[in-house]
Amino acid sequence: MEVPILLPKVFNYPFTYIHNSQKIKNLNQGDIVIVPFGNKKEIGVVWDKIKKTEKKIKLKNIEKKITNISLDKRIIKFVNWFSTYNIVPKGMILKMCLGNLKNFDGAKKKKTFKNKLTKTKYILNNEQKKALNNLASSGNKFNVSVLQGVTGSGKTMVYFERIKRLVKENKQALILIPEIFLTTQFKNRFKLFFGYEPAIWHSKISISKKREIWLSVAKNKIQIVLGARSSLFLPFKNLGLIVVDEEHDSSYKQEESVIYNARDMAVSRASIEDIPIHLVTSIPSLETYNNIKNKKYKKTELKNRFQNFPLPQTKVINLNLENLNKKSISDETIKIVETYLKNKNQILFFLNRRGYAPFLICKKCGYRHVCPNCSIYLTYHKILNKIICHHCGYQSISKKKCKDKNLLCDFSFYGPGVEKVFEELKSIFPNKTVKIFSSDYLRKKKQSEILIKEISEEKIDILVGTQMISKGFNFPKLNCIVVVDADFTGKGFDLRTTEKNIQLYNQLSGRAGRFSSDSIIIYQTINPNNEVLKNIIENKTENFFTNELRIRKQNNLPPYFRFISLIISSNTKENSYQGALEIKKKIEHINHIEILGPVDSPILKKKKMFRTRLLIRSESKNLCQKPLVKVLEKLKISTKIKLTVDVDPINFT
Repeated sequence: MEVPILLPKVFNYPFTYIHNSQKIKNLNQGDIVIVPFGNKKEIGVVWDKIKKTEKKIKLKNIEKKITNISLDKRIIKFVNWFSTYNIVPKGMILKMCLGNLKNFDGAKKKKTFKNKLTKTKYILNNEQKKALNNLASSGNKFNVSVLQGVTGSGKTMVYFERIKRLVKENKQALILIPEIFLTTQFKNRFKLFFGYEPAIWHSKISISKKREIWLSVAKNKIQIVLGARSSLFLPFKNLGLIVVDEEHDSSYKQEESVIYNARDMAVSRASIEDIPIHLVTSIPSLETYNNIKNKKYKKTELKNRFQNFPLPQTKVINLNLENLNKKSISDETIKIVETYLKNKNQILFFLNRRGYAPFLICKKCGYRHVCPNCSIYLTYHKILNKIICHHCGYQSISKKKCKDKNLLCDFSFYGPGVEKVFEELKSIFPNKTVKIFSSDYLRKKKQSEILIKEISEEKIDILVGTQMISKGFNFPKLNCIVVVDADFTGKGFDLRTTEKNIQLYNQLSGRAGRFSSDSIIIYQTINPNNEVLKNIIENKTENFFTNELRIRKQNNLPPYFRFISLIISSNTKENSYQGALEIKKKIEHINHIEILGPVDSPILKKKKMFRTRLLIRSESKNLCQKPLVKVLEKLKISTKIKLTVDVDPINFT
């Protein structure tokens, strides 16, 4: 009997093999098998349909079936849908579903996920109980509910209670979080609530741990998984609920290798599984807001903080009126911070720029360091004493012979980064413990765990952090936040800049005053009258969303129109542009689409490759991916160029 077998490789179709029923009995869709492929043996999965071909090929036999483990038909349907929507080969998605595991021999039995711990009993307040009942009232079939609540309102406890009820029915739950850095503190909250550790899934866990979790999830021996984007592809046996925490977060968009938005694909998987999904946020994404407005999603709201602590006061400091004299922190800010430090509070200085300075300019010849692989300037990291590219990782020393008199360049530093602010704070507050909270300093899991523990135990007085600290952390003594440079402008290539700013600063302010009635967030800015800042301070995000949707509709932008970005890259600018022109000619006959470009990408060169963009626009009701795939599959693309497809792009760099 002929059987379709999908391999976890760059193929968009299954290969046909022969099933010898005497050798292997009861072979069904979703079964995992070993098959010959070339000179090797490969793992594959019995798929749903045979790929028809006119070629006469000698079919090979399936060699072995992996017993006691298989993929559900619903995950096969999900892979097929994911492939069509995101224009990604099915084999690449299957590779993610198999967790990149090379064998399924099982793992050593460990009592990892059900170690009994001391449970803390949480009592929901009336508003939380009402929210919980609203979520539960939608039933256990597919529906999308948005749990929206001010920061510190106890949204996590509400959906924990929702999950607890489902687990009692022997169902599984997946909690998606946007950053792996959040897992440590989140895991501790989970342990206190459920009395055991969650299974944690992300790219940094070991292969042996992945195998253990994968097999346990497939056999319904693990009921709750806490994970980053890739956990969406785990082979749940009895999935009952998906929760997407911080649903607005742009980190859910994977922009390397397989490009997709985990939040949107979570909604798709919930639909295919016919289970509810909860999107959790303090300020929703514009797409989610629009779906609420159109009654596609149901909204449940928490309007007050858990113990009715007020939101932080706001203070705007106009930097145009300050004589900073090469400093980053104003005198007025320092006075306020001193008051909070005297009262044993922790302080956060927020600046979304890594390193010491984003620009080094020679005072004599005007030279600026540019990455040899990417068309961007290099950032100086003082602690490493190196200039670094934040796109490709290129590093070098900053010394250079000057054009002026052949001496070394004399560089000035422009635009402060977290390291410069850290240096200033060490000078201003020499007797205080100051630490940096940035991905450069928290590359290893233990580093982040140690720092988070030190903050929680009040061993750190002042933190200097980038955007990653705005997400979901809960530090009881953090009551003063200083935004060093409240910048509300974009760089011209991201139509979501304003939306992201509102979400970022709202999240950030929510880190302060979670257990105090006296907290403050200070905005240092050269744009004190900016409309976005006013909306944030006055908590009038509804005004922004209403206005933004009107503008988007007028200009044929998402969510009313769909974008698909085609990035054509090559080692020469000419080949990149010419390749884009040729692809445009091939796809422009597709009905109901508009093709914009080709144009150079704002970051023209990245990782030694020159990049040209085409942008396909169509009405949201049209799924133009199907006709586009048919054309792209027939394309004979030159080996000199690489084509990358980004469906629903969130930036245009």
